[in-house]
Amino acid sequence: MKLRTILAASTAVLTLAGGVSAETYKIGITQNNVGVDSYQTTYEKAFIAAAEANPDVEVVVLDAGGDVARQIAQMEDLIQQEVDAIIIWPTNGEAVIPAVRKAKQAGIPVIVTNSNIAEAGFDFVASFSGPDNITQGARSAEIMCDKFKEMGIENEAQIVQISGQPGYTTAIERAKGFEDRLPEVCPNVTLVETQPGDWNREKSQQVMEAFLVKYDDIDGVYAGDDNMGVGALNAAKAAGREGIIFVGATNFAVGYEAMQAGDYWGSIYQSPVDDAEAALQTALDVLNGEDVPFLNYFDTPKITQDNMGDYTKPVF
Repeated sequence: MKLRTILAASTAVLTLAGGVSAETYKIGITQNNVGVDSYQTTYEKAFIAAAEANPDVEVVVLDAGGDVARQIAQMEDLIQQEVDAIIIWPTNGEAVIPAVRKAKQAGIPVIVTNSNIAEAGFDFVASFSGPDNITQGARSAEIMCDKFKEMGIENEAQIVQISGQPGYTTAIERAKGFEDRLPEVCPNVTLVETQPGDWNREKSQQVMEAFLVKYDDIDGVYAGDDNMGVGALNAAKAAGREGIIFVGATNFAVGYEAMQAGDYWGSIYQSPVDDAEAALQTALDVLNGEDVPFLNYFDTPKITQDNMGDYTKPVF
């Protein structure tokens, strides 16, 4: 099977095909923003590899580059191409609903991957494939609370939160899971402020720099992913602020390395390879008429300095 790159309307389209037969399914995917972090880059590579390994699949691989308008245009293009199914990694859970509805009306099943769309669009979706982000946020709160209890500061600790991209479902859900669970397990811990880091390490470092100036007492930082968490860690190191507990979600290689170094306490283990392969398989299962749950989650366990030896270093 060969990879063929087509440039059309300033959008890179990867079409994977090999001896297309009558039984071959043509599946389109429009991703959020492949270049923004290593998770999304690894996801795309894994998705392409999984498609190449399946002789009954032809895929059109698109990247919205974080642009909602571009993603909506890509959805409309895939509908025009009359693909058999569309996988969407939404740039914005609310804004893409009309485009998802159009696909449904055209008789094309839509599988949402990684980050769900808003609930108002659920009627137009065949299945969601990805992590349970609310559970991830809740588990991150438990990791942080357990550490505070070990340190004996669970009745006085103050923390800050660096969330992901505003309006992005994953960011909203991880923050909600954390904020709802924290007072249940550590009711006297105070979340003093939340600011977005937009999944970007450099921006998150700047956010943390501002927090460090504003607050003399910060005991913990919760970041929506390890890329942002390590940005916050870098700011604390530069400022000479020690003793802060850093907890993230989605364990990146940089987070794993920081845990090995003893600088970063814990995170949630999530594989972009599992994510990509699950999305493609979910689309195939839907097309084959199999009984697929609407919320098709894969597990994302806790990882800390205490148990990291049970997990391999992330490839992203």
